[in-house]
Amino acid sequence: MQFKVLKQAARTAAGVAIAASLALGLGACAANDPLASQFKAGDNKNYIAGDGSVTEFALANRGKSVVWSGPTETGGILSSAQLTGVPVVMNYWYAGCAPCRAEAPDLLAISKKFPKVQFVGVNVRDSAPTAAAFNRNFKLTWSSIIDSQSGSVALAFTGIVTPAAVPTTLVIDKQGRVSARVLGRIDKSILTTLIQTVQDERPTK
Repeated sequence: MQFKVLKQAARTAAGVAIAASLALGLGACAANDPLASQFKAGDNKNYIAGDGSVTEFALANRGKSVVWSGPTETGGILSSAQLTGVPVVMNYWYAGCAPCRAEAPDLLAISKKFPKVQFVGVNVRDSAPTAAAFNRNFKLTWSSIIDSQSGSVALAFTGIVTPAAVPTTLVIDKQGRVSARVLGRIDKSILTTLIQTVQDERPTK
């Protein structure tokens, strides 16, 4: 299921919630995460590739939903509000990232298996034209938020996503909560299982 991006002038996303309750609920995981620590330290280190490690969060530890919004490569605005009740796979990437390029065909193949799941890219370094060219080259069917200037989408997931770990892929449940995180290039079978988990879950009240 592909959702149309709201067409309007691209603008800096405002009012993005940091979701303190999510960070609190997952604080124990983040405390042992050197990449998250590096992000919080704000020491401006260069981008590094994750090691492919997978963290899965139990229902009781997911906290509240994360609110995010940002301009896409096509000039529209994409937000969490448009995806209420829909599982989301959020992939952080940039065009010059070798593992990002390597995993793009796998992400496309997985997306075709899950038509009811919305895939979303978050480009952390490039301009909109560069991101659009990447999507065309790899025939990706979903939009990417251009987060290189504001960093608002990455900040909305503070403690879970760090700009230093590229690629990073999040699996977000139907209530907008992070269910799983992959640091580094995805493994097709593992990501498929993680997505299947949230697709099969019944939303809790």
